[in-house]
Amino acid sequence: MTSWVGRTAAEIAAAVREKRATPRDVVAEHLARIERLDGRVGAFRVVRAEAALAEADEVASRADLAELPLAGVPVAVKDNLAVRGESNRVGSAATPDTPAAEDHVTVARLRAAGAVVVGLTNVPELCVFGTTEGVHGTARNPWDLTRTAGGSSGGSGAAVAAGFVPLALGNDGMGSLRIPAANCGLVTIKPGHGVVPAGISDGDWFGMSENGPLATTVEDARLMLAVLADTDTEAAPSEPAIRRIAVSLRSPLAGVTVTRPYTTAARDAAGVLIKAGHQVRRADPPYPLSLSTTSLTHWTAGTAVDAHGLDPRLLTRRTRVHAAVGRRFVGRVRAGDSRERLRRRLEPFFDEYDVLLTPALARRSPRSVAWHERGWLANIVANTNYSPLTPPWNLTGWPAMAVPFGTLPSGAPTAVQLAGRPGSEALLLEVARQLEELHPWQRTAPLD
Repeated sequence: MTSWVGRTAAEIAAAVREKRATPRDVVAEHLARIERLDGRVGAFRVVRAEAALAEADEVASRADLAELPLAGVPVAVKDNLAVRGESNRVGSAATPDTPAAEDHVTVARLRAAGAVVVGLTNVPELCVFGTTEGVHGTARNPWDLTRTAGGSSGGSGAAVAAGFVPLALGNDGMGSLRIPAANCGLVTIKPGHGVVPAGISDGDWFGMSENGPLATTVEDARLMLAVLADTDTEAAPSEPAIRRIAVSLRSPLAGVTVTRPYTTAARDAAGVLIKAGHQVRRADPPYPLSLSTTSLTHWTAGTAVDAHGLDPRLLTRRTRVHAAVGRRFVGRVRAGDSRERLRRRLEPFFDEYDVLLTPALARRSPRSVAWHERGWLANIVANTNYSPLTPPWNLTGWPAMAVPFGTLPSGAPTAVQLAGRPGSEALLLEVARQLEELHPWQRTAPLD
């Protein structure tokens, strides 16, 4: 019998369309893996076993099966996006346990494309932090179970890296797709503002949060992005062209050091792109010294808005403090002046360069411990020290990717980040495809 666990979404969908596999068999095999291994990983808050099998049968009976781009593909959904019939807890005891009446638009698009939602994945409370643990569960890195999967799309990242699903839906407000992707050896793209419907929370963290895919290949990430953006899923990748690529190894946030495994990953990736014919130069974007303050004010203010109306007694202390700090900044952040100044400052850099290549993280992910029971300052320091490179691209609203490249001494993956000007999603995906082709990675963690 053919095994579908570990196969790409593109492979599964082709097999289902051609009736070499049934959606039920594909979904059942992935559900069996979840049941066997997720106790060690902690990817899921809710597994929809019976509902997913019923939905798989519905996909099999669809008259348009042969045209579905994600026919029969099992997917996981981050637990801050509505899935019809399931509660949306956002990692908190303060949120209501009320089933959603309708799917979020991105979930609806995945289902329309033939995907089957097998479960909702764990997140840190209100999706605030870059580690995933809390009252509903702890998501660990399948490559190193002593370490967090990252956050806030940590459960979604863990689910894909563990082979529980070939694709997962997450979102990114300060790095929440790219952080778990970088930890877990996955491909992701945070699209630029307006490419994919957001609707993640009350105001989408002032327009900084974007929904996007987590996948094991560039092809799968491109395929899911096309479905989420409701564009032509059959469009071929653009032809390779010589591009001007800047490589920066420094942290955008003053005082944070990028460790050697991650600078090495970026240097080696630059070497691969030079061999591919690109014009690659060392160049640092003109990040302002105020970027640390801008990042913190936006990060905390977004939480203040999300926490409004929730019973503070049911929130963890780190979340309460984060929201309290942010309340004083909401008005200033909502005006958007600091983000507009940052965009104007960075635009000339991207007039000169097509793509910026950086390390994806500054250091390996923190240990998988009860961070939600630790103090606010300890969480801030841990998060800032390991993920200083992602926030600028949420503040600007421009696209950015994480791409696996290299390994840590432990054998867990390292990764690089690609960022570009508005509208450069296809270009970033093409550069990522070249990295994948010339420096392939192991797609699934060896849990068995």
